[in-house]
Amino acid sequence: MHPDWTFLSNHGHVLIALGRQPDARIRDIAEVVGITERAVQNILADLCSAGYVAKERLGRRNHYELHPEEPMRHPLEHGHAIGELLEAIGDEAATPAAAPDPSATPH
Repeated sequence: MHPDWTFLSNHGHVLIALGRQPDARIRDIAEVVGITERAVQNILADLCSAGYVAKERLGRRNHYELHPEEPMRHPLEHGHAIGELLEAIGDEAATPAAAPDPSATPH
């Protein structure tokens, strides 16, 4: 049995989907989130304009880069970044790629 509600909004679900597959097509995101392609387009426009996601065109596809350092928007979530949510869900996109440690390279 599937509940009629979830703990996260569709915006949160789209972020999680992008964290798992940054090269996903809008069609694929819509399918996994359970919303229309038009709704995904609108959510992506919101997330991009607010600075949570950057979109880059690569050939015929889009690549989405999340900005996990961006703050959550609701007053109850003050002081928390979206990366914390993504990390709690277990997504690799939650933390920016760490720079290689120069001391770890062989000499």
